[in-house]
Amino acid sequence: MSTPKTEGFSRYSIAIYLLFLVFFFALVTEGRFIEQRNIVNILLQSAINTILAVGMTLVIITGGIDLSVGSVLALCGLVGTDIMMNGLVLGGRTLVPKPNLVVGIPLAVLVSCTLGVLIGWWNGWLIARWNIAPFIVTLATMTIARGTAFVYSDGKPVGNLPEAFNRLGGGTGGEVLGIPVPVWIAIIVVLCTLILLRTTQFGRAIYAVGGNEQAARLSGVDVARVKITVYMLSGFLAGLCGIVQAARLGAGDPKYGEMYELNAIAAVVLGGASLAGGRGGVGGTVVGAILIGVLDNGLVMAGVSAFYQKVVKGVVILLAVLGDAWQRRQR
Repeated sequence: MSTPKTEGFSRYSIAIYLLFLVFFFALVTEGRFIEQRNIVNILLQSAINTILAVGMTLVIITGGIDLSVGSVLALCGLVGTDIMMNGLVLGGRTLVPKPNLVVGIPLAVLVSCTLGVLIGWWNGWLIARWNIAPFIVTLATMTIARGTAFVYSDGKPVGNLPEAFNRLGGGTGGEVLGIPVPVWIAIIVVLCTLILLRTTQFGRAIYAVGGNEQAARLSGVDVARVKITVYMLSGFLAGLCGIVQAARLGAGDPKYGEMYELNAIAAVVLGGASLAGGRGGVGGTVVGAILIGVLDNGLVMAGVSAFYQKVVKGVVILLAVLGDAWQRRQR
């Protein structure tokens, strides 16, 4: 069984790569890349992926995978913003009246996060109780959630969101001490997850399940409960990201979150986690998420074509997976 300490070498290695990228893009862009405004922009761009990747870290440590987080983000953000703006009407009956802003914004957050938890429970229940492969379950959920988002909204975004809500996404007035609100949310999520993994019995159980599921079961760990809980946490964070993304971009949209699951997985693996489970940590994941944000931002500022950007990101993901496979073979 691995602990966050065992991923130190990989985390520090990826930190060196991150510093190299920052230095490289600073040279290519003649210093514009390291201006304060752009650094804050990179942190803002990386916040969503960091939050998603933290949830993905918990899942991957147990030996699972969650391909549904991008679609869950879209569905949860869409439903949350729609209820905030219009209330909830089903079959001609008003179940939730249109709220005012004081109630509407917290309600949107609550609805989005709760829906994410429910979808996460569904994933975890099928995986833990029915022993279905996580890849299959979450792939199916990814498709269902995306389709449901389009059906729910008839393919249209929910726009004209109030300015007070948009501050949650780092819009005008959405900064604390000069740092956008989404970055603060990401920091809080990271710190809470660090405490969970490093200081709690449940955190140790997560590593035990990923390291050797049978041994964990024999030692008294409720494996099913651990698996269901980590998928619920992943769903919760996807729902949180859905509402933050809607606030940041000014609309809830069924098209949001496409390919976000790959960015999250890449951040986790780049940060030193093993896709086989039992190894990983939040510190490395944060560095991996920022590295991806630096890569995206730097390629845009360097004027690289969007098509080549996808190629570069794909190569980075492939190298990360190959590096993980190589490390496992060395053991």
